[in-house]
Amino acid sequence: MAQRGSYAKGIAKREEILTTALDVIAREGYRGASVKELAEAVGLSQAGLLHYFDSKDELFTAILRKRDELDLETYRTESDVDPLRIFLRVMRHNADVPGLVELYTRLNAEASDHDHPAHQFFAERRATMTELFGGLVADGKRTGRYPADLDTASFALVLTAAADGLQTLWLQDPTIDMASELERLLVSLGALSPERSTTA
Repeated sequence: MAQRGSYAKGIAKREEILTTALDVIAREGYRGASVKELAEAVGLSQAGLLHYFDSKDELFTAILRKRDELDLETYRTESDVDPLRIFLRVMRHNADVPGLVELYTRLNAEASDHDHPAHQFFAERRATMTELFGGLVADGKRTGRYPADLDTASFALVLTAAADGLQTLWLQDPTIDMASELERLLVSLGALSPERSTTA
């Protein structure tokens, strides 16, 4: 029983670390979120913090997983809203948390190394996005909303790549309106109607 209780406490502490880290990065930015600062925020030493994660890279990857979980919890209740509209809302929200966008962008680049802890995360995330948007397009084809020759897999890939690329550009130039640019792309692809493109 003691071992089970200890395990539960370890899971709870890990969740506390991730939740706190999200707040710190959103508030202080990626550069203000060293292992030392994150450890202090949860009352641990650096060694104590890394006891719950294999490395700094694994910690930051877990932070991104936690962010995606929270975004899903926040927006999945809106079942009556077009999933693409929800995606645009997430993009608008991202503009309010530049530290998390920088973390995502940096790890996305580093994940090109297949041995990096974030590589599997981004592979899984891409597969999830492909399934989500691919299913959306497939449904749209059946109802006649989208052209029958619209390539489902290509649509999902390009939309994900466009969102990731816009985030990189936005970090360089914060005057870029990521959601609006993505919205224009969706309208041009026929995924959103022009008359609905002014609001999200």
